[in-house]
Amino acid sequence: MNAMPNRRVCKLALEDGTIAVGESIGANGTTTGEVVFNTALAGYQEILTDPSYYGQIVTMTMTQIGNYGVNPDDVESNRPHLAGFVVRECARRYSNPRASQSLSEYLAAAGILGISGVDTRALTRRLRNSGAMRGALSTEILDDEQLIGLARSAPSMSGLDLARCVMPNRSSPWTEGISGQPVGSKPAFRVAALDCGMKFNILRNLVGIGAEVTVMPGTTPAAEILALKPDGVLAGNGPGDPAAVTNTIETLRGLAGKVPIFGICLGHQMLALALGAQTYKLKFGHHGANHPVLNHAARRVEITSQNHGFAVTRESLEAVGLCVTHTNLFDGSVEGFAHGRQPIFSVQYHPEAAPGPHDSSYLFQCFAELMRSRAPLSPDVFQSASAATGR
Repeated sequence: MNAMPNRRVCKLALEDGTIAVGESIGANGTTTGEVVFNTALAGYQEILTDPSYYGQIVTMTMTQIGNYGVNPDDVESNRPHLAGFVVRECARRYSNPRASQSLSEYLAAAGILGISGVDTRALTRRLRNSGAMRGALSTEILDDEQLIGLARSAPSMSGLDLARCVMPNRSSPWTEGISGQPVGSKPAFRVAALDCGMKFNILRNLVGIGAEVTVMPGTTPAAEILALKPDGVLAGNGPGDPAAVTNTIETLRGLAGKVPIFGICLGHQMLALALGAQTYKLKFGHHGANHPVLNHAARRVEITSQNHGFAVTRESLEAVGLCVTHTNLFDGSVEGFAHGRQPIFSVQYHPEAAPGPHDSSYLFQCFAELMRSRAPLSPDVFQSASAATGR
């Protein structure tokens, strides 16, 4: 249970001129990014290591963060990818037998700037009212006008292919199951997982349904993927504007109708674009582990884990003959769709739930059924799989 190290003054500036002053809880330096807020009550380590946050400064709405420290088992990628971290209060001592270091020590070692002592309630209200904004975080630049100018000069998230910054350079096998141990039984399926910044727990859940998983860069051509003769393709999550990830969209377009496909988060958006639908940027995005989503077929509400700044337009999905299967109950946005003639479905949220509730874990069973049948998923499959998990 370590005490926090001595801290330096740290400042956060938003492009609208807002300034927040606090204490540094991570690395020293200066960074810029899109400032967003996350409503999860726990799971900060999974949030820090989610590649989908690349280029963003994440504000936690939970008032105290860092209570249980950091450990090597709860990561969702090999390192933190976000630009900065904002909290109301960073716990000065942590208590957890699994922890190996404090949150502040972890951020500093990873070179990530963090700020504590910010009125995150006021900051969140500003972001909700005005929308996600560009920001600058610094322990070096303490002049307000200079820091505001830096925030205003930061690039917008729209039009940026950030997936290239976090995807792997080459293909590799994945064998770790949900328990953290390798799975040695004979696989029931062969899955190609397109990695544009994919979280580890998605891969663990694929192993959990009996899949032999090959992780492939999102830029892999369709012909190379089909050469593996996969039973299914999973298009995973990642950062940035989906419309800018043109290589992966082209790959998915080339795979559609030739192999069963399951899309998650960015994969859901890119798959929709590949099939002719359109995406748009949300005002302040969906980031948290407590978002209600209606499963249309089961007529049940799932509490979901979400992290995305873009969404698919309902009208464009319906215009190309795709069926909306899930709807966000906060704002009515699309949370899932299925193809009526091909073995394709996707969801906007995170069924692997790291962090978050397990209400939507049944979707991996839906993917298994999709690979078994190689036919479009009927509403009955969504309903029965959901009922089997008690959701």
